[in-house]
Amino acid sequence: MGIIPLAIAGLAGLLFIRSGWVIVKEKQAVIIQRLGKFQRVAPAGFQIKIPIIDSVAGRLSLKVQQLDVNVETKTLDDVFVQLKVSVQYQIIKSKVEEAFYELEDPKIQITSYVFDTVRAEVPKMRLDDVFARKDDIAIAIKAELDEAMANYGYGIVKALVTDIDPDHQVKISMNRINAAEREKVAAEYEAEAQRIKIVKIAQAEAESKKLQGQGIADQRREIAKGLEDSVEALNKVGINSQEASALIVVTQHYDTLQAIGSHSNTIMLLPNSPSNASDMMNQMVSSFTAASILGEEMKKDQKSLKSNPTQDFLEG
Repeated sequence: MGIIPLAIAGLAGLLFIRSGWVIVKEKQAVIIQRLGKFQRVAPAGFQIKIPIIDSVAGRLSLKVQQLDVNVETKTLDDVFVQLKVSVQYQIIKSKVEEAFYELEDPKIQITSYVFDTVRAEVPKMRLDDVFARKDDIAIAIKAELDEAMANYGYGIVKALVTDIDPDHQVKISMNRINAAEREKVAAEYEAEAQRIKIVKIAQAEAESKKLQGQGIADQRREIAKGLEDSVEALNKVGINSQEASALIVVTQHYDTLQAIGSHSNTIMLLPNSPSNASDMMNQMVSSFTAASILGEEMKKDQKSLKSNPTQDFLEG
């Protein structure tokens, strides 16, 4: 019978001794109260407390925590948009007491400030500006939370706007605008490419015609030189220049007829009597003679005008 009371007394003693210390993990802080009143903050490690009199009121994590808040608001151009804001926060080591006693739920407090800041900043911006200036929104949220939460023992590490989601119909419209803009740019590029192609073709044709003209000029120059040589050769055998030119023209005439007959199915019937050839020769000689006389008279008239233009004007 004496063993049972002894065992009970031993167990009570062990419980009493065990209640005299507390083990605090790394990145934690323990709030110790003495008879219901705040006594101290116990850091990480093995901590002594007075059994029964001192008690552990709570444990707080000193790690960085993240709170995601979804906020729906309206932009300056009357578009409803859903923003996802991620707030990273942690308890300030020197203000663990305030963090434990001042706020019942810090997440609710942070959420309220995020809603208030977002709904104050976003309605000042158009939808496109919300996307372009999301960092400005995040900076405004962090500044507001830093000032408000520091009094409660919480520090704001970072505030991020991680998602911007407009109404579904607005997104469809934005995609259509973007697609139309890209089609416009593509059409401009295609038109420019077509213009360059046309210019290049025109330049090539101009260069081709230029070279073709040079070739024709060279060809005619060589023909004229050949005719000159032929006339000189005929002059040596007693044929004057006019007759020689007529003879060459007749020869080219028959060469042309021969070329036409050899490269086509056309049949040309020409008078073949000797008098016809002679008549053609006489007609060409007469034409050359008349042209030569006319040319000499024009030269004389030009010299006369140059020598006495005033007298010619008065006589006229």
